[in-house]
Amino acid sequence: MRRNPSQVGDLKVSVNNGAGGIKLVPLSSLLSARVAASPTEINRRDLARQVTVSANLDNLPIGTAVKHVEAASKKINMPPGYSIDLSGEAEDMAESFGYMAESLMLAVIFVYLILAAQFESFFEPLAIMLSLPLSIVGMAGMLKLTGDTVKIMSLIGLIMLMGLVTKNAILLVDYAKVLQRRDGMARRDAVILAGRTRLRPIVMTTLAMIFGMMPLFLGIGAGGEGRAPMARAVVGGLLTSTFLTLLVVPVMYTTMDDFGAWLKRKWRREHA
Repeated sequence: MRRNPSQVGDLKVSVNNGAGGIKLVPLSSLLSARVAASPTEINRRDLARQVTVSANLDNLPIGTAVKHVEAASKKINMPPGYSIDLSGEAEDMAESFGYMAESLMLAVIFVYLILAAQFESFFEPLAIMLSLPLSIVGMAGMLKLTGDTVKIMSLIGLIMLMGLVTKNAILLVDYAKVLQRRDGMARRDAVILAGRTRLRPIVMTTLAMIFGMMPLFLGIGAGGEGRAPMARAVVGGLLTSTFLTLLVVPVMYTTMDDFGAWLKRKWRREHA
């Protein structure tokens, strides 16, 4: 039949003869056959046929390629029942970014809970956690300078920053509270003295982490280029958070302390 497609019409099929019996009739009396091209394999996904179009990115970032594909797909008028979906590395990247966002949220929540338990306050940890967005500024700037994009490794570095950058604010705020509680020092004087006293350990620990990240930052060694965005994100976040923390955190600490004292006074007046 492959050599002579016309023989398909000679095949016999059984049909009802209308009197309760069955008779055999040639297939050519029921349909017409013609030679046409068809795919050798039909792929399906979620009970629907699919056609896969793949291409090499030619050193183009996946995120940029996805934007180009989405822009081009919007110009195509798809008939009813047809759609364009992204799969492969683009689908894996979107799924991984979702998991990283969940991990980032959990990291922030756990950091806040630990700080709230340490300082026995719900307001003072907010002043300390203000250093988190300050690190994001440095991370974005460093990735821009080095020509890197936001990818899985740079997001892992961002999650690392959630625990690293709060260290400087903890050293500053904790020592200011010790001076107030132990020596009876005024809050403003305690914050200024804490900044002077804790400046050296803050700078030393930050420089130690930065220099420790330098081999990975430079992408030295086999596979170093793939892990370099993580170190670059950490170094950029540490640089900005270290300097801005010494300026912003004391201001926020005094502001949140005033806000907490105002709430206590209001509570006492309402329940007096």
